Amino acid sequence: MMNRRSFAALGAAAGLVACTLRAPEPVARAAVEPVVFPPLPSFYGAIRDEPFPIAAIPEGSVAPDYWRQEVVNPWPGHARGTIVVDPDAALLHFVMTPATAMRYGASVGAEGFAWAGTARLQFTREWPRWNVPDTMIARKPELEPYSVANGGMAGGLDNPLGARALYLFQDGVDTLYRIHGNAAPQELGHAVSSGCIRMLDHDVIDLHARSVHGAAVIVLPSIRPVALAQVY
Repeated sequence: MMNRRSFAALGAAAGLVACTLRAPEPVARAAVEPVVFPPLPSFYGAIRDEPFPIAAIPEGSVAPDYWRQEVVNPWPGHARGTIVVDPDAALLHFVMTPATAMRYGASVGAEGFAWAGTARLQFTREWPRWNVPDTMIARKPELEPYSVANGGMAGGLDNPLGARALYLFQDGVDTLYRIHGNAAPQELGHAVSSGCIRMLDHDVIDLHARSVHGAAVIVLPSIRPVALAQVY
């Protein structure tokens, strides 16, 4: 088995060889074909019956792995309404029956890779007001106008929480984690800057309609280091 020292020695020897031998001829590389996704399901079209109109998801912007779809339930022992979030897979499952679950693509904030456990779905909100916690204001003072003391930011298309938010509590205490909308399609499958669980507005509206008050929300532990997981 090659250890770090022998790997370094091999690298040094390779460097010496490179200095004494003629450089190899360049190798022609085959052109990489762009990935083409199939057409999106119709439910990712424009939504016009909300207080704020939601634009259609652009074609080709979401891999089929992250489309909303009914799947075989990976957790048949959990009660209906249980939500299971897998940060590493960037997937969220809503348990419908012992046999079936609804699966959604998600993006998880980098802080979310360091938090795991079971919370309770305490309440939900449509077009929620964003009350920026003091810990975030300490990092980004420009958000002070949207603090709890200042009344937060009203719901709308520019609100980071998007069309719906599900609020997670543990032992009656707000975890400050939310499952919410306003994800850009390119965020799915990646970590974003804050600690919440972000979904497409189209999908969080669907999840909100299915959600069960008081249900368990299970966030699985991540095996990826935050530094590797954080892309944005």
